[in-house]
Amino acid sequence: MKKLLIVGLAAVLTAGCKGYLEEDTTGLLYGGNVLSTQDGLESALTGSYRGLGNQWTYGFLHPSANAATIGSDDVTTHPASNKADWREFDQFNVSTTNQRSGAVYNGCYKAIQGANNVINNYAKTVGTKATIDIIAGEAFFIRGFSYYWLTRFYGSIPLVLAGEYSADLLTIKKSTPAEVYALIVEDLKKAETMLPNTRRDPGRPNAGSAKAFLADVYLTMAGWPLKQTDKYDLAAAKAKEVIDNRATYGFALMPTFAEVFANDPAVAIIPESVFQINGFTGGSGTANATYGNTTMPGEEGGWDDMFAELNFFKNFPEGPRKDATFRTQFGLGATTIPWQNSLTKHPYYKKWYIKGNVVTSSISLPSVMMRYPHVLTIYAEAKARGTGGPDQAAYDALNAVRLRGLPAGAKALTPGDGLTAAQFADAVVQERAWEFACERTRWFDLIRLEKVEEANAAKSPEDLQPIKPITKANYWFTLPYTDTSINPNL
Repeated sequence: MKKLLIVGLAAVLTAGCKGYLEEDTTGLLYGGNVLSTQDGLESALTGSYRGLGNQWTYGFLHPSANAATIGSDDVTTHPASNKADWREFDQFNVSTTNQRSGAVYNGCYKAIQGANNVINNYAKTVGTKATIDIIAGEAFFIRGFSYYWLTRFYGSIPLVLAGEYSADLLTIKKSTPAEVYALIVEDLKKAETMLPNTRRDPGRPNAGSAKAFLADVYLTMAGWPLKQTDKYDLAAAKAKEVIDNRATYGFALMPTFAEVFANDPAVAIIPESVFQINGFTGGSGTANATYGNTTMPGEEGGWDDMFAELNFFKNFPEGPRKDATFRTQFGLGATTIPWQNSLTKHPYYKKWYIKGNVVTSSISLPSVMMRYPHVLTIYAEAKARGTGGPDQAAYDALNAVRLRGLPAGAKALTPGDGLTAAQFADAVVQERAWEFACERTRWFDLIRLEKVEEANAAKSPEDLQPIKPITKANYWFTLPYTDTSINPNL
């Protein structure tokens, strides 16, 4: 009988290796005709989701993706201790055996293979067509989402479209970012037409999710490395679709920033969540390990994995957003110390604290991969950089995010302030830095705008420094050794 494996590329090529490369049997499907049934197709989709979330090994239910983005200027890590994999990113010296990088790589390819099984078979699946189309729409979304993360991290990557193992995978060649982005756009366009406006459950995308990510993809394509500046207009138009139909898709800006990061395990989804990967305690590797220990200081029983860079914290505008973003007093009892007196002498990110200051690495909370303010800032920036410059809607979108973070009575930006289109766009990018601090966003903004060198040059001398001059070669990571050692084409 033919065995269809919902596993990642590296796991397929190196079955039997330990650690990140252990085969996950979730979603294993047996029988040549299993995908001809609606239940079988749904099972393959479940296996695809599983690639995006495993507590300790791959995907996004642990802080590996955060670690891989700390070459930006908002997050750093411990200068000693057992944080070597983290430091490699912050010092621009990422090895081919870095397990944080490999975790995202393997997880995305696991998700891709499961999605490929659905995409390659749904047309001949027997069942309710409307449901089958939704299953396929989710698969197209997952594949586009996964390749988007992969090409932003690695640049040229293997473009795998098969759902089953074949010997050809052992000699597959890399595809260029332009080729990968073409597939991402195609997949997300299909997803936005096949997905319903209402999610099947909180951990799944809807049509608005697909449109929002398509807008983000267009914004990225307009910058480095493709520099297809015509995509700014497409990004603005797609983001505006989401904004104008936000109620239909169930998206909304929450009244206060603190509410966004209440991090209550009893709340399944917040209105700002455009797409999230759910974590649940009680399952096998299904809990979320990004919250709690990883972002708490040692004084509170934390692991000191990630905390704020000093100049970023000092330059952060005062107001309710800063208060809700950072933890500056440490101690879970009556006695606390200021961050200046802590072992690391850095503020920490309150965003990843669990409600009640629970000290654990296993919690039923989602990894929110995009928030609605992301869509607002995509529109504002893309409109500014595109045809005609920023309009009133762009100012409204920026102000909605900006004013929520500032003290009451702060002045809104208006066209009368005299900002040029470029200055307005720069203001949006800076606003994104404050709004999405430690949310895996800043690194990608610096990459597409070619500002990695500038941002790192402005770091405090008390933070980790690049160990050699930064070049464009540092914008991407090398592919994991698990694959390059087997396939010379990689």
